[in-house]
Amino acid sequence: MRDPADSLRFILGLKLKNLRLHRGLSLKNVAARAGLSISYLSEIEKGKKYPKPERLLDLARALEVGYDELVSQRVTDELAPLTDLFGSAYLQEFPFELFGTAAPELVSSIGDEPGRVAALLGTLAEVGHRYDIDLGELLLAALRSYQHLHQNHFPELEKAAVEFRRAQGWTVRTRLTPERLADVLEREHGYENDDETLERHPLLSGFRSIYAEGNPPRLFVNGRLLREQQAFLLARELGYRALGLEERAITSTWIQVTSFEQILNNFRASYFAGALLIDRDSLIRRLERLFAERRWNPQAFLDCMVQTRSTPEMFFHRLTEVLPSAFGMEQLYFIRFSRTGPGGRAPGLFRLTKMLNLSKIPLPQGEGLGEHFCRRWAALRILDTLAADPPHRADEPILASRRTRFLGYDQEFFVVSMARPLALDSDLLSSVTLGVRIDDAFRRRVRFADDPAVPREEVGFTCERCPLSPQECVERVAPPVLLDKRRDQAALAAAVERFVRDQGGGG
Repeated sequence: MRDPADSLRFILGLKLKNLRLHRGLSLKNVAARAGLSISYLSEIEKGKKYPKPERLLDLARALEVGYDELVSQRVTDELAPLTDLFGSAYLQEFPFELFGTAAPELVSSIGDEPGRVAALLGTLAEVGHRYDIDLGELLLAALRSYQHLHQNHFPELEKAAVEFRRAQGWTVRTRLTPERLADVLEREHGYENDDETLERHPLLSGFRSIYAEGNPPRLFVNGRLLREQQAFLLARELGYRALGLEERAITSTWIQVTSFEQILNNFRASYFAGALLIDRDSLIRRLERLFAERRWNPQAFLDCMVQTRSTPEMFFHRLTEVLPSAFGMEQLYFIRFSRTGPGGRAPGLFRLTKMLNLSKIPLPQGEGLGEHFCRRWAALRILDTLAADPPHRADEPILASRRTRFLGYDQEFFVVSMARPLALDSDLLSSVTLGVRIDDAFRRRVRFADDPAVPREEVGFTCERCPLSPQECVERVAPPVLLDKRRDQAALAAAVERFVRDQGGGG
């Protein structure tokens, strides 16, 4: 509810509904007394309409309340928590419209007791504060849910990239180098592009890019990046222009999120960049040839990536946009981990830095603070391998592939992980992982789906939740304290149930 008018409509709707329910009146009763249609009164209560003064006077008479009391911003103690909550940054910025609703509609759909709604939403906000979930994390989670809702396929962005390429006279074989992309920004949008200054700055040399609005606009791209990364940043900048996206972040890495519009526009521009650099139809043809092989061929997979002139992260992201819609592989996930190398601060520290989960497996993002990710994951093992055998170049990733099953779940995933040092910090290692569920759709399209040469692994989520004994898992780095706690609670509940049953039977 970013518009003050939204707040006025919302508060009026809440007061009307609360007054009507307290008087035991139906919508039909009040509508008849006020001379309104039932549908119009319902729209007012949902915060969608704000009636003219004469209609408000009719409503005040119908509910036997003063006009001033009805239209004032003052609310009862019962409604105060709800209006306070809807004034918070969490709900002011949350993009309800992306999910086909609005904040007032959500309140109306939950039930007829505003106090209970306030308690529910207040609880969610309290959980966010307790686990130190800031507004940016909440909005990024909303974006991931939005991607999930659309299976991460956005035809309008695909079409925009195709039309842009055609307007430039580029074919799918045209190599979109940083120089070619920078030239379009300069000629058509008056940009000044700088690939020298940023890497020399004492504090900002870790940023991939910084945008400076002005006349002319300036884009600073870090010259130490791989050429594929530079091309992506320039293509994303073209995406902002081609799609007419104005609200934006100015740095490549989020420092502070101030609105969902920033996040959504960054996603749209990035999607456009991926579609521009990696043509969808060409990628589908390459994947069809790869999937037609009888045996899993890691080199063929690497060759497919190299042909798209992309980094592992760019390539895996593009696969999440193509596999569900083009091949029916709807259950998949993308994960990016980082690990501090032997020369960095806190060596050996793993961090989960990005995730897109389109599967039904509850992957570990959002687990309790301080938990340790399962060290059996290929994504973490190849980071250890990379750390133990330096030096490696950022443009020469190592690859691992597995058939992965998560403990407690029947689904099996075909998993490919790639790891490399980061271009801007060789002491920080990064791995990206794509997991695709091996189901009927996968088997229909992929001939090597059941290749016995691909190693199998059974993995958990975090050590604190893992049921394997120390003998079964030598990689364990922390005791299963959360699993033990749940088991203790279950044992106590069972003991209480037996006690009550026995005492009842003896009475």
